[in-house]
Amino acid sequence: MTDRNRQDVLTDRVYEAVKAMVMDHEIAPGARVSIEGLARQLDVSATPVREALARLESDGLVVKRPNAGYRATDLLGPDALTDLFEMRLLLEPRAASLAAENASEDDLRLLASVVERMRRHPDTGENYSVYRRFALLDQEFHDALARAAGRPLLADAVSRLHAHLHMFRLNSAPGAAGPTIDEHQRILDAVVRRSPERAAEAMAAHLRSSRVRHRPHTSPPRPSDRRGGTR
Repeated sequence: MTDRNRQDVLTDRVYEAVKAMVMDHEIAPGARVSIEGLARQLDVSATPVREALARLESDGLVVKRPNAGYRATDLLGPDALTDLFEMRLLLEPRAASLAAENASEDDLRLLASVVERMRRHPDTGENYSVYRRFALLDQEFHDALARAAGRPLLADAVSRLHAHLHMFRLNSAPGAAGPTIDEHQRILDAVVRRSPERAAEAMAAHLRSSRVRHRPHTSPPRPSDRRGGTR
């Protein structure tokens, strides 16, 4: 392994370690993030910590203040979470519908592979270190489906919305893996059958169920959550 590769592996390890601290509130929302303190805690130099924090800034999990270093971002509230799911309900059913029309055989194989990998790693729970792999596969499924739609701007918008979920520090509800996998399978089945309407319906149902699964971890929804029966 080259020195560059070793440095990349170290940075990845530090990134995941610090991300877990932020996601699990070991570093509290709004708290200052000490580069020197993290370097001591993780027994590394300051360089991989700085590189990791730069990546976490792009994730929206930390912010860099002029002449004041980094701090963990504040938590976003339930109203913002509702807005995010409303945007996803506008974009992702359309992406699923287009994927049913435009997905290539390679796209279908990738989506099936992601669902199968989710079945092999159905770990969900309160701590980020437990549900990290499942959450990454979940994001991979949604991003791959959006790319299969054949609309680059739509795929980019979906990816950005999904990335914003980090900013809520959402736990993965215990027992959520089974329903999530089943819902993904129904979406995939509709795409494979080239049924745009069923793909859109399956995606909308999945997003509504996902929002409900997150609800115990947030404050009660605002009244607009209930309009039109979409929540």
